[in-house]
Amino acid sequence: MDEAYDGQERRRLDATQNADLLHTTVARDLGIAIVQGRYAPGEMLPSELTAIQSLKISRPAYREAIRMLAAKNLVEIRPKSGTRVLPRRQWNLLDPDVLGWVLKNAPTDTFLTALFDVRMIVEPAAAALAAQRRTQAHLEQMADALDVMGRHQHDSPEGQAADELFHQILLDAADNEILSQLASLIGASVSYIAEFKRDRHVRRDPKPDHDALFRAIAARRSEAARSIVLNLIEHAREDTEDLFDGGER
Repeated sequence: MDEAYDGQERRRLDATQNADLLHTTVARDLGIAIVQGRYAPGEMLPSELTAIQSLKISRPAYREAIRMLAAKNLVEIRPKSGTRVLPRRQWNLLDPDVLGWVLKNAPTDTFLTALFDVRMIVEPAAAALAAQRRTQAHLEQMADALDVMGRHQHDSPEGQAADELFHQILLDAADNEILSQLASLIGASVSYIAEFKRDRHVRRDPKPDHDALFRAIAARRSEAARSIVLNLIEHAREDTEDLFDGGER
């Protein structure tokens, strides 16, 4: 009896996991279609009946996918009217999913410029705070991330993940819960730049800048940390500068 019960419970869990995966996949596909412009701002998405028939999913799964997109401010659910795509200015671009979809689907030059602008404003100040507020645990975590970066190519998945982790620890070390909320934005930017460099065979290794930043934070030199981060971001901007040559895409 216990074995039969366990088997039923596992099947229920599998069904739940599959349902979760299904509506998440549908939300992702629709979200990508929206950021790519296949559904323009102000346009209505296909009716619920059309969607569930074409996608071959249940009504609850589709509705949950739409609720996920509404929570990200990509769409507005209008009772008895349907689902309308919201203007881009209303999108939650700090949402990790939305930010990732935009960056992975031909971001405009304007968007990339805005992303670098935010990094130039946020990260140097965060580094200066981190130099004063970091703990020994932060230093150990940064050292571990640098060790991984040193053992792998900077554009490898392992090197990229360690780079993102280093920046996340930097924001954590600033000991400011609002700054910490920007970790997804910084991480997405680091990931995008690494993939860009890998695709275009850009050879600049970011580790020396990170090593210098670590030394400044360890020595509690706030202004040095601020300056090094500005230099690090400027190098990243230079590595992607050909994206800005032709104006808005």
